[in-house]
Amino acid sequence: MRKVGVIGAGLMGTGIAQTVAQAGMDVVLADIDVAIADKARARIAGMLEKLVEKGKLGADDADAAVGRIATAGDYSGMADAQLIIEAATEREDIKRQIFASVGEVLGADAILASNTSSIPITRMAAASPDPARFIGIHFFNPVPVMKLVEVIPGLATSPGTVERVRAFAEKIGKTVVHAGDEPAFVVNRILCPMLNEAIFVLGQGTGSVLDIDQGCKLGLNHPMGPLELSDFVGLDTLLEIMKVLHETTGEDKYRPAPLLRKYVEAGWTGRKSGRGFYDYSGEKPVPTR
Repeated sequence: MRKVGVIGAGLMGTGIAQTVAQAGMDVVLADIDVAIADKARARIAGMLEKLVEKGKLGADDADAAVGRIATAGDYSGMADAQLIIEAATEREDIKRQIFASVGEVLGADAILASNTSSIPITRMAAASPDPARFIGIHFFNPVPVMKLVEVIPGLATSPGTVERVRAFAEKIGKTVVHAGDEPAFVVNRILCPMLNEAIFVLGQGTGSVLDIDQGCKLGLNHPMGPLELSDFVGLDTLLEIMKVLHETTGEDKYRPAPLLRKYVEAGWTGRKSGRGFYDYSGEKPVPTR
């Protein structure tokens, strides 16, 4: 891969763009407004500057990485990209609209991938210009730090597409786990129901935020408690994943916790909004319940 398109300049898209650029590939980072993509590029420059200050990255390497990132408000600059990665919000209707638009510029041999964390690939491939060149490539947050990538082929994805995406992921320094095309794949199929169950436990008054998180950190040896991690993931993202699991499988064990829905309705989506199960307005996060 010489050039990669990234659609969506949010947390995940920004991290993907940074990681790809640091690996020596050109990147076009696009969003609905080029100003959003420009701000994301500035954030990347700031994060790389911090690495330089810590002695973890050379100044010339940081400048070169930022120089490889172009920003856009449309997809025309991705016509010569070998890979285009959609990293928009976890809503299937929005993703399908993106795939239809990208199809107008997607090269004859280029791959279209979705960074979805839960939506079945085969189902979304129907909205892509060529299901054989459509695949799931699920990064984990924060992308520059987390080593794992899930590669998820759909029913029609060609073996060549799988191999090219695996090689790309390894080139940018990631370890690949191959996952079957089931809702939420491997990691989130295990993780998200646990986070959802922790929210049930909180909502039913079995434990406080602090009790639940300390209990899991000390009792399960987890680096973050499930409620803290839910805030980090984004409660709106977690809700969308649980809805996909519930609606796709029809199993009530995946029913989103009522308190999760309530927090999202209130706009309390976690770290990115400044409040979730913790209040992030001060110097240190404070439990809200």
